[in-house]
Amino acid sequence: MATVLELRFRNQEDRITTIAVPDPSPTITAEDVEMSMNELIQADVFTSSGGDLMTVVDARYVTRTVETLFEPEQQS
Repeated sequence: MATVLELRFRNQEDRITTIAVPDPSPTITAEDVEMSMNELIQADVFTSSGGDLMTVVDARYVTRTVETLFEPEQQS
């Protein structure tokens, strides 16, 4: 399973922009994430196709499981 921490912001065009952080630390707290997201907005280091990041929407863990159904036989 692969886990990603998604940081979701609203941009200048009022659309949601997502920054994905792969393999986040299991010890990170909601307070740490919210503080970091606000610091990213204040630092103005990211922009999106809809403009600068304006407000924090939320943060969430996304876990993805891949299960192979079949694989074609290798031909020599």
